[in-house]
Amino acid sequence: MNNNDVIQLRSVSRRYGSGDGAVTALDDVSLSFPRGSFTAVMGPSGSGKSTLLQCAAGLDRPTSGSVTVAGTELTRLSETRLTLLRRRRVGFVFQAFNLLPALTAEQNVTLPLRLAGHRPAKARVREVLQQVGLGERARHRPAELSGGQQQRVALARALITRPDVLFGDEPTGALDSRTGREVLTLLRGMADGEGQTIVMVTHDPVAASCADRVLFLVDGRVSGELAGAGADTIAAHMATLEAVPC
Repeated sequence: MNNNDVIQLRSVSRRYGSGDGAVTALDDVSLSFPRGSFTAVMGPSGSGKSTLLQCAAGLDRPTSGSVTVAGTELTRLSETRLTLLRRRRVGFVFQAFNLLPALTAEQNVTLPLRLAGHRPAKARVREVLQQVGLGERARHRPAELSGGQQQRVALARALITRPDVLFGDEPTGALDSRTGREVLTLLRGMADGEGQTIVMVTHDPVAASCADRVLFLVDGRVSGELAGAGADTIAAHMATLEAVPC
């Protein structure tokens, strides 16, 4: 594993079921994600995007192959050690904000740590809320925040442990275009300014254009990538992948 690679997948396959009904969601995928990089993952429906994210994040175990995160090989870890690694090394942001409505922004940010038996430092909570532009909203509840602000709280919650990698599964999917751009600008700044490694599954070419590179999956295999491409180029490439031959 290259010292600069935060994540490395080697010949990863993931199959579900057995016999004639078996489905191969990932098929011999080898990839690496360098520190401080921002990668978007795209592909037609059923191409294996979410399975790739889940295997890379240690949420699902590959059928074969290996996954290494921050120097630790995941496939041999017990469930307990895998849970601990995810808690310390990996952050998640989803399309649904998954905030508890009765808790303030700062309470939502600290909840995962408190559930794990840790008491987060108040200075660190203030730091991550400032980082996502919500330093003045710490005591506001989700109902008092816009959708974009709620997603920023979810980002702060993912960053509280200083994770090696931040995974996003359609993180702007529930936001309007302007608010989505604000969140993407924030993610871009985290990669550039904080050296945060970001892997984002998206269907949106505009969102993908904020990344350093776009990986394309088709039928569980990597079918190519684009680096530094604009939204129109990404959309045109996606159209060729989604075209169904007569």
